[in-house]
Amino acid sequence: MPFPLEVVHRDEHIVVADKPHFLATTPRGSHVAQTALARLRDELGLPSLTAAHRLDRLTAGLVLFTVRPEERGAYQTLFRDRRVRKEYEAVAPYDPALVLPRTVRSRIVKERGVQAAREVEGEPNAVTRVELAEHRDGLGRYRLLPETGQTHQLRVHLNALGVPILGDPLYPEVTGPVPPGDFRRPLQLLARRLEFTDPVTGARHAFASGRTLRAWSCPAAWAGQEP
Repeated sequence: MPFPLEVVHRDEHIVVADKPHFLATTPRGSHVAQTALARLRDELGLPSLTAAHRLDRLTAGLVLFTVRPEERGAYQTLFRDRRVRKEYEAVAPYDPALVLPRTVRSRIVKERGVQAAREVEGEPNAVTRVELAEHRDGLGRYRLLPETGQTHQLRVHLNALGVPILGDPLYPEVTGPVPPGDFRRPLQLLARRLEFTDPVTGARHAFASGRTLRAWSCPAAWAGQEP
């Protein structure tokens, strides 16, 4: 994995890392050594480090880790009780007919062994505030504020609005697997901000990712017109 894993905050209780695209948060399936957790344990000399939540392998941005195993539950409870303000950024097609901002509510299910999640009838379990930050040349930069944390929630909701996120291999349709080492077209989704009150120290935290989405910062390169 030829991309750096940046540490944006470290104290005696937590570590906040700015994860690159394609790097798994924790060991899963074929991704064991090349994970954010394994890297941080080794690089920071913290063998007891654990993840308080998980960010999809294809999504870049901020992930919270806990230093002390006995405190992990307190930080996980923040996410369970929706006391963490999470802000994401995505690049997707711009549709002038799409009325934004809006709050999307639906019921999402993810079946074991099936790659893509899907929306079904029933009581909503996924809620996302969708805003358009700006647009140019047929693309939009979207601000996404999830109230819940269902698997692939943001990807499913933008796809349902008719503006699937660029670089998504599952929505609107499942494409063939990308060859190992092909990092040219990462999913254009970024966990931009994390804000919460520390359950152990009482401090108010607000962290921001330093990463950018290439389809927006350098669209010609993303489109393959430049090396």
